[in-house]
Amino acid sequence: SKRGIERIEKVKAKLYEGMAEKGITGDAADAIYVKILSFAGFGFAESHALSFALLVYASSWLKLHYPAAFLAGLLRNQPMGFYSPQSLVADARRHGVTVLRPDIALSGAQAGLEPVESVVPDQCVGSEPETQRVGQVRWDGGFAVRLGLDAVKGIGLELARRIEAERQEAPYADITDLARRTGLTSQQLEALATAGAFEGFGLDRRQALWMSGYAESEAHLPGSTAAPAPPALPTMDAIDETLADLWATRISPDKHPIEHWRERLREHGIVAIGDLASIEAGRRVHVAGLVTHRQRPGTAQGITFLNLEDETGMLNVVCSVGVMRAHRQAARNRVAVVIRGRLERQDGVTNLLADRVEALDVLLPGAGSALQARQSSRDFR
Repeated sequence: SKRGIERIEKVKAKLYEGMAEKGITGDAADAIYVKILSFAGFGFAESHALSFALLVYASSWLKLHYPAAFLAGLLRNQPMGFYSPQSLVADARRHGVTVLRPDIALSGAQAGLEPVESVVPDQCVGSEPETQRVGQVRWDGGFAVRLGLDAVKGIGLELARRIEAERQEAPYADITDLARRTGLTSQQLEALATAGAFEGFGLDRRQALWMSGYAESEAHLPGSTAAPAPPALPTMDAIDETLADLWATRISPDKHPIEHWRERLREHGIVAIGDLASIEAGRRVHVAGLVTHRQRPGTAQGITFLNLEDETGMLNVVCSVGVMRAHRQAARNRVAVVIRGRLERQDGVTNLLADRVEALDVLLPGAGSALQARQSSRDFR
């Protein structure tokens, strides 16, 4: 691609001569040349294309037959690829994979597989698990994915490995024992508590946060730090837990954030992305979700593509220059948005041609702001 445009321009005259011999002239010839020239800016060598095709096939096969193992492998090699861990987990959950939170007694340093009695079908929001729907064999159905300790904010892989190694010597008795043996700071303990990693100690998240403030370090004499029992604290509701997950790990393992507000969105006429397949092309619809990516390819004449995600799937949204200008604040800067547009369907692919983009707060005050503080999009990379 570095020399593609230069090489195409060298054969421009010969190309036009050949097209003229075939009766292709004028605007038709110019259109063909522009397409070839555009491709030359990013075209791949054949060897690259073949190796990439092999990787795509192998990955697709693994995702079909071993979706839990495939997800665990991806999570163990972050950062990588186009999609965030949150999007990877959401997609795996829609395909029947159970994902479990970090647990100080059960998690490895990195994501791994954990035996479960059965995969829960109703975790596949909006449809049956794909492996059931197409009648294919899933060979890791007896395993869930347990998030690793390295996924927790402020922990990192090195410290996660130290926590796991110490646990192999002897199980942790409580938060104080964990802090003394691993040197975790109060901030790191609070992050683990927010992630729900201390449920094995019989503590909910707010109780664990309380206890994290009284944990002893190795520098203290054992038993010298006061550790009053946590008071009767109100437990977090489902939305609070999802927001806590997003803050602590950037992943909500059991629910997509938008799922909490689905009923209220339906009341406003907002359609779930998974339901768009049943709506005829050309209809104007409203959708809501989280923007995971913004892309503006150099060959797209200023058009911006948004990838919108809710609990039922993903949608490609096409925003013209005018739409981006008129709705810049939401279209360019907000993560949780409501988009109005016209459905376009071709070759089985559904796009939304946007004509309005608004912050989710317009419909659900406070919801978009809460998600904005915990979610981010990958823009123009």
